Amino acid sequence: MKRSSIWQKNLGLNILLGFFLLIILLELLMVGLFIDKILEEIKPDDDPVFIFNGIILYYLGIEFFLRFFMQSLPTLNIETYLHLPVKKSSIVHFVAGKSVFMAGNYLSWLVAIPFAFKVIATERDTASAWIWLAGFILLVFTNNFFVTYIKRQLVNNSKIVGIFGLILIGLILFDYFGIISLSSLSATIFGRLLKSHTLLIVPIILIILTYSLNYFFLRSKLYPDEVSHRKKEKMDSLSNIRYLKQLGLTGQLFALDLRMIWRHKRTRSIVYMAPLFLGYGFFFYPNPEYKDKLGFLIFVGIFMTGGMMMNYLNYCFSYESNYFDNILVNYRDFEKYIRSKYLFAVTITTVCFILTIPYVLFSPQILLVNTMTFLYNLGVLSFVLFYFATFSKKRMEMTKGATFNYQGLSAIHWLVMLPSFLLPVIIYAPFGFAGAKTAGLLFIGALGLAGLMFHKSLLNFILRQFNKRKYLMAEGFRE
Repeated sequence: MKRSSIWQKNLGLNILLGFFLLIILLELLMVGLFIDKILEEIKPDDDPVFIFNGIILYYLGIEFFLRFFMQSLPTLNIETYLHLPVKKSSIVHFVAGKSVFMAGNYLSWLVAIPFAFKVIATERDTASAWIWLAGFILLVFTNNFFVTYIKRQLVNNSKIVGIFGLILIGLILFDYFGIISLSSLSATIFGRLLKSHTLLIVPIILIILTYSLNYFFLRSKLYPDEVSHRKKEKMDSLSNIRYLKQLGLTGQLFALDLRMIWRHKRTRSIVYMAPLFLGYGFFFYPNPEYKDKLGFLIFVGIFMTGGMMMNYLNYCFSYESNYFDNILVNYRDFEKYIRSKYLFAVTITTVCFILTIPYVLFSPQILLVNTMTFLYNLGVLSFVLFYFATFSKKRMEMTKGATFNYQGLSAIHWLVMLPSFLLPVIIYAPFGFAGAKTAGLLFIGALGLAGLMFHKSLLNFILRQFNKRKYLMAEGFRE
């Protein structure tokens, strides 16, 4: 095993990641030890406890998003245990409680524990410090159980996730426009906890409630026959879209891509990140500082309307690396195979563009930028990514999540991202310097329209490139 280059590569990567993790842990500990001085420098006239309490809800919100996109769901192959003399409730409790041992639950302790006993215990008393710390830790674990429940519902009942997402977005917008103040609400809640210790019962009830949601959800899905039946129904519903059947082989291949993305953990986790791509504009569009920086807004527009497309086209052949030999043997019409992937990329980009249209409420100029970058993504960037995807030669494991997973990625996947984002900005730069900003945007859109007009010729060029590279790709995927 030690002679294996893969083992040595993973060992070196793990050592490097361990080193960075150690640095992060030390930095968090230093923040905790000197948090009182840090807060005094930020707001010297305010109470450090009041300031810290005011940011806890923000922290839990940020932690929720990070957990949602990065934390893996605890799972168990229940079929191997159901025939054993083990209570089903014990199996469910084991699966539901596995997430307690994830490292993300304990990182905040490095800041909270020093703050509780260095600041709260000094200003109030030790009992208040213990109560405050217990409430904070209980809310962190409540956050953990709630995230796992939401992620499980995302596969089973996406409506619940959608409703919760709308509520969360509404709270963010209300806070941004000053309708409500999450900071004041957070400071009030934890301030009252310090004064009335009996309020600790509230986070205790919340953690029991969120744990129970996970328990009863898993309990209802414990039977393997029901699980396999539901999975089959979901997969069949994707392949029975009437419009796709009218497209013949192209439509069938399109449906297969849908099934592939939804049934594999690696591709499905990218779908979960779609709100992050589409919500990217909220960080910049409301800020008047970026209003006249069209070069930067073009970068944002490319990312929002084409981010999901980049993730698909950049790895479209790598996603099929496990059965790529079967594709070469059984498919005869590779023209329709290539066309179906382009159609899939166009669909993804179009949906993303439509979802970004409401940003026009911030400024009509944003709609113009997003429209031109949308056309550029369709007519230029898609073909560039498609061409470089034919150089993929690394097998990709689809059963693992995409977060911090670099297996199957090569240098070409990273290098192609540079022209993806920089090329439209470079194209726009001369127009921007000349003061013809609108003309620069229209020129970027015109390049996209030109690509769409000649899409058949460009797809034929990619088809010839695919035919040249397909056996080299297959050889690499076998390794």
